[in-house]
Amino acid sequence: MKRKIGLIAGNGQLPRLVAGSIRAAGHRVVAIGHIGETGKDLENYVDTLKWVQVGELGKIIHLLLEEGVKRALFIGGVSKRHFFSKARPDARALKVLSRLRDRKDDAILRAMAEEVESAGIRVVSPVPFLRENMAPEGCWTERKPTEREAMDISFGWRMAKSLGRLDVGQSVVVKDQIVLAMEAIEGTDETIRRGGLLGRGDVVVVKVCKPKQDPRLDLPVIGPETVEILKEARASALAVEAAKTIVIEKEKVIREADRSHLCLMGK
Repeated sequence: MKRKIGLIAGNGQLPRLVAGSIRAAGHRVVAIGHIGETGKDLENYVDTLKWVQVGELGKIIHLLLEEGVKRALFIGGVSKRHFFSKARPDARALKVLSRLRDRKDDAILRAMAEEVESAGIRVVSPVPFLRENMAPEGCWTERKPTEREAMDISFGWRMAKSLGRLDVGQSVVVKDQIVLAMEAIEGTDETIRRGGLLGRGDVVVVKVCKPKQDPRLDLPVIGPETVEILKEARASALAVEAAKTIVIEKEKVIREADRSHLCLMGK
């Protein structure tokens, strides 16, 4: 008997990727898309697709229960800018937000997951459906890190983990063991652009999982677009956390990095 799995979808390619993997495993996918965030083509990868406004937590839970869903996962981001400018929190969302001591990313996501589970829907990790997409350990590219890059990666790693402990962001841009940019509400892409501009090329980017990150929620993600932004910023290396970072189109990512003489690695 096929199991129904709920997919609470954000933006980007990940919802499509995970939906395809879930169906390949023999399950049915009931997806909840966010208007203005989730791609409309997700309907081609799922069995059922319903739509909500950003912030309609009560409606998400109602739709999943209506479809008989017992397990669900969160996948894909929601623009932080949209969260503040376009969110339409319903009564259930407002109740959850009122209980929070702050509005940090992890706190909001954990509270949402807890509310979903309070309705009898177990929130599960997407990782079992993404085994082939998790970042491997070691250097992936033909070019290995130089001595300077290796020092910057070690330094940037410590800085990124410190940033993560504050639940502010996952990425830093460094050069010669100087922090050029740290991720906040703008997201990783804009952080890389800003750091590249300030560093005038040959910058190193480090992206990690936050030390207290719930492994079911908001894992770091990179993909072909990341490589394009690294090239735009004239970065020389990117290090991510192995086994905890999702790599979309891994072969393409490595191929494009090799063409641009970038160093990519999992640490």
